[in-house]
Amino acid sequence: MKAAVFCAALAAAFATAPSFAQELVARQGDDSVRLSEAACSSELVLRRIEPSAAGEYKAASAVFQGQRFTACWRMMGNVAHLVYEDGDQGIIPVAELKPDLTA
Repeated sequence: MKAAVFCAALAAAFATAPSFAQELVARQGDDSVRLSEAACSSELVLRRIEPSAAGEYKAASAVFQGQRFTACWRMMGNVAHLVYEDGDQGIIPVAELKPDLTA
C-alpha cells in the first residue's frame, strides 16, 4: 500500500495543525502528499467514504515513485486521514505537514 509505506516512514511526532495560508505538503525524498482546502470532488474516492462523512473530506494528491494519485483527506485528531481512488488509506501526523512555499 503506497500510503502505508510512505506514512510508516514519517516520524510519529504530533503537533497542532498548521494553518492553511496555502496547500500543506509532507515529503519524503521524491514522494509527497499535498493537502488542499478545496472540497473533495473525486467521485472514485467519494464512493469509498461513508456518505455521512463525505462533506468532511478535502482534496489531496500524492506522488509515489513518480506516479501521481488522487486522494481526499480529513483531519482526525492529530493526523490527516487519506483515502485514495484505489481504496488505499493512510495517515500523516500533522507535525509532518508543512506549508508549500513553492505554490
